Amino acid sequence: MAKLRKGDTVVVIAGKDKGKQGTILAVKADRVKVEGVNIVTKHQKPNQMLGKEGGIVKQEAFLHISNVAIFNAKTQKADRVAYQVNAEGVKQRIYRSTGEVVATA
Repeated sequence: MAKLRKGDTVVVIAGKDKGKQGTILAVKADRVKVEGVNIVTKHQKPNQMLGKEGGIVKQEAFLHISNVAIFNAKTQKADRVAYQVNAEGVKQRIYRSTGEVVATA
């Protein structure tokens, strides 16, 4: 089970875009798509049915979830996520370094 969710702000910790920050756009199995990170060039064929023009398009590609870490805004550093059950019995995500609850998007 992935501890990162759509809308989380993350930092890339490995690969060609190391150090870049962005928001998670999509999560698929063990891969995430981050806004403005891992930009690839795709040769798009035109599709008249959908009204898409052909040409060369730049878009984000998925990268492995192990190459990103959640960004802790309070410490301004990458952090890890843990789960904790609060007093009301609700499971919530917390930062490992500070123990504070992760703000949900």
